[in-house]
Order: sequence, then structure tokens, then C-alpha cells
Amino acid sequence: MVPQNDTERADRLGRRRSRVTIALAVYFIAGQAVYLGQPAHDPLRLVDQVRISAWLVWAVVLMIQFATNGGLFLSKSLRALMNDEVTRANRADAFLWGFWGAMLVAVALYFVSLFEPLAGREAIRTIVTIGLGVALLRFGILEWRALKDG
Repeated sequence: MVPQNDTERADRLGRRRSRVTIALAVYFIAGQAVYLGQPAHDPLRLVDQVRISAWLVWAVVLMIQFATNGGLFLSKSLRALMNDEVTRANRADAFLWGFWGAMLVAVALYFVSLFEPLAGREAIRTIVTIGLGVALLRFGILEWRALKDG
């Protein structure tokens, strides 16, 4: 195999990052279907505690990965190449979309709670899932478009 320089490797990893980010966003949002139609358990059973804990860890890992540009195990120069001006602009736009997605869902849940009781954990999970999912999806799509055009 021919060794690649940092620029070629950053380009290859950037393309992979865009595809993986889109897939993770779709999977993260679709994973909420598991919770639909299930009554809130109080007190929580062990299986519910494990499921909620797994979702929480997954959400926090995705947030950290998204906020820090990931690539924790990559060299500093490679991370810098992958975090260029376009990527920073795409990330800022994705944060904006995620914020608005979370706010719109929060307002919608407020109105739903006027007619249907809604547990706090359900509301929090829904807001975080939509906010983070929208941000990841937007970032992945913008990166994919930028790499496709460039």
C-alpha cells in the first residue's frame, strides 16, 4: 500500500466522517422508536435503567464527538486539516439547526403536555434526540455536499 500524506488522509477521513455522521444521526433518531408506546415505569426496572443509561452515554459521546470535531486519536496536524474553514462553518450552521430543532420540539411538547401528561424524562429524551440528531444530520449533509463539490 502506498503511504498517504496528511492531506490525502484528511480528505479520505473527511469523506468517511460525512457518511458516518449521517448514518449515526438517522440511527440515533430512529432508535427512539423503541420508546414509543411504552408506559413510563415508576420505579424503573433494571432493564429500563440500562436502556436509559445506554441512551444517555450514547448522546453524551455524540455531543462530545460533534463539539470537538472528533479525531481524538489523530495527529494534531491531521485534525487541523480536517477542521478547515468550511468544516467550521458547517459545524456552526449545524449547531444552529440543532438549537432550533430542540426549541421547536420543546414548544411542541409544551402544547402536548396541556392535553396529555408527559414525564420529564420523556420530554428531555425527545428534545435531546431531536436537537442532536438534527445537528448531526445537517453537519453530515453539509460536509457531504462540500466534499462532493470540491
